[in-house]
Amino acid sequence: MSTSTSTSAPSTAKGAQTPRVWRWRVVDIVVAAVLGVAIGLVFWGWNTIGYAWFGAADALTPGLGGIAVGIWLLGGVVGGLVIRKPGAALVVELVAAIVSMLIGNVWGVSTVLSGLVQGLGAELIFALFFYRRFGIAVAALAGVGAAVAAWVFELFYGSSPNILKSVEFNTIYLVSVVVSGAILAGVVGWLLVRALAVTGALNRFAVGREHVREV
Repeated sequence: MSTSTSTSAPSTAKGAQTPRVWRWRVVDIVVAAVLGVAIGLVFWGWNTIGYAWFGAADALTPGLGGIAVGIWLLGGVVGGLVIRKPGAALVVELVAAIVSMLIGNVWGVSTVLSGLVQGLGAELIFALFFYRRFGIAVAALAGVGAAVAAWVFELFYGSSPNILKSVEFNTIYLVSVVVSGAILAGVVGWLLVRALAVTGALNRFAVGREHVREV
């Protein structure tokens, strides 16, 4: 009887600890807001560069414009990699989309809806790994998750949804968006977080402490 009690106690303690690890601290909220604003400014700058690239690629091959979309998916990946808690990917991507809209762009409120969907796509990937894996492969998958979510959203949303276009277009667009999401959001996002960790700016987070141990 005493053996049963002693073996179950650590298990209970471990089970009770997991939800606390996922609870948001004040610093998490502040950093999520800061990241969201910073990435929103990146979105705003990319609205011109990326849209021109999108148009040029789409003119070359209809659907190929998706290759430029990845940068607009960056918020979810970076938020998830830094804060590592449920909702982080969604919050950072959504805040970034709101900032981009408020500064001004041609898409208006649809920017926020896109940010919501894309953030959920990245969030799903981190959730599938129980918020315990944050390597470059998971980052790339999070970018892909955001990309697929964006593709589905554009398939049905708007006055001229992509579902009205050809199967060939949508297939090329899906492949292009997925590649862009994996590289421009996933790999670039992972490298960006690593670069921030090197500066010591993320020492209050696990990613910062991991870098210190590696050094």
